[in-house]
Amino acid sequence: MAQEDGSPAMYFPGLGSPYPWLSPGIGSPYPWLRELKSEERGLCLIQLLQGCAHHVASGSIEQANVWLEQISQLASAGGDTMQRIAAYFTEALADRMLKGLPGLYKALNSTKLSSIAEEIHIKRLFFDLCPFLKLSYVITNQAIVEAMEGEKMVHIIDLHSFEPAQWINLIQTLNARPEGPPHLRITGIHEHKEVLDQMAARLIEEAEKHDIPFQFNSIVSKLENLDVESLPVKTGEALAVCSVLQLHSLLATDDDVTRRKSPLATKNLQKVMHINKLTLGEWLAKDPISAYSLSPDSSLSPLSLGASPKMGSFLTALWGLSPKLMVITEQEANHNGDTLMDRIIEALHYYAALFDCLESTVSRASMERQKVEKMLIGEEIKNIISCEGTDRKERHEKLEKWILRLELSGFGRVQLSYHGRMQAKKMLRDYGYDGYEIKEDNGCLVICWHDRPLFSVSAWRFRRYE
Repeated sequence: MAQEDGSPAMYFPGLGSPYPWLSPGIGSPYPWLRELKSEERGLCLIQLLQGCAHHVASGSIEQANVWLEQISQLASAGGDTMQRIAAYFTEALADRMLKGLPGLYKALNSTKLSSIAEEIHIKRLFFDLCPFLKLSYVITNQAIVEAMEGEKMVHIIDLHSFEPAQWINLIQTLNARPEGPPHLRITGIHEHKEVLDQMAARLIEEAEKHDIPFQFNSIVSKLENLDVESLPVKTGEALAVCSVLQLHSLLATDDDVTRRKSPLATKNLQKVMHINKLTLGEWLAKDPISAYSLSPDSSLSPLSLGASPKMGSFLTALWGLSPKLMVITEQEANHNGDTLMDRIIEALHYYAALFDCLESTVSRASMERQKVEKMLIGEEIKNIISCEGTDRKERHEKLEKWILRLELSGFGRVQLSYHGRMQAKKMLRDYGYDGYEIKEDNGCLVICWHDRPLFSVSAWRFRRYE
């Protein structure tokens, strides 16, 4: 609740009776705020952030400003987990408020510089500090090795090619095959040519070291502009597609378009029913209380999944390449809700766990950690909260929706093997990562921080329909 002037007056369980907060202009909050224990301060910040978000969502800028001022007394980018989260969430909320003043917003951001070298450096820091990408690569590579057993020509399409470590490991593994290594081609996709040039040089060097026939194809393109049908796929080669934290960006679309009925959804629904030889009634009757029986406006309705024409056409084009395997890693979160409040509440829970991972393994004073939090995680939070329409790229969705979406596009699920799961667990032990779990979910694997799912890995194959 708030006082008449909009300043917060809230009750925090465990702190006694309600504490009225000072109105704007009177001064700083009462001294007891700075003396709160970590757990009490965290609870206080969560409630303040939710209250502030409510004002931002309703357009009450003056009242939101009061709440931001109070939060700033407790938030800190160098503090504990909740203080750090609060710092980046308030920055995102403030950024959204500033966008209501386009001239001011553009003026404040007109001189910002972006460096691809810095971007890649930050992603590699995340690779080093957290096990998530390492685990994704281990699980993906094992699935590829198993699917390509006995194949003499293997082609991998990497939808975001920037980290050579994954493919160096695969080259070494393929070299150890009893039947000998295959002829390996990797098509790397990235919007910056210099990144692909570095990838090519490193992988060619590794392949030559092991005397493996190897070719690297560079495709300079953003994923959203990629012409899938023009990719250099040859007859006779076994094709694998790898996507690590990329597909969700294709859900970005004009929010007005998403509210209109999409013919693509109906087309895909007809395809999957044809594959399974089911009528619509039979298909829905399989589980009448599940997501399949929800209304077209529901987040798990088959018809709602056609809201992004870009995603639908992209998956259809990939299906047309007839891949023997496609492995997808995505954030296990629902940051694509229709309302700002839904996204903020979900993001608070998700990023609290992610920041907690860093808190458990990296010193608070670490500059590497601060860079990852500000330039990678903080930018994700800002995009989720501050942006709308086609600018909102971080539209993370949960595994259940990816399963439905991919099945609607004609793909069949491939169960990730027990061996792949054991390899991932071994990697956690070898690196000394405590608190992480690898769980099985409908034949897919979910990477968790304790019991909180954070990333999912799923495998798929081309499924022909008559």
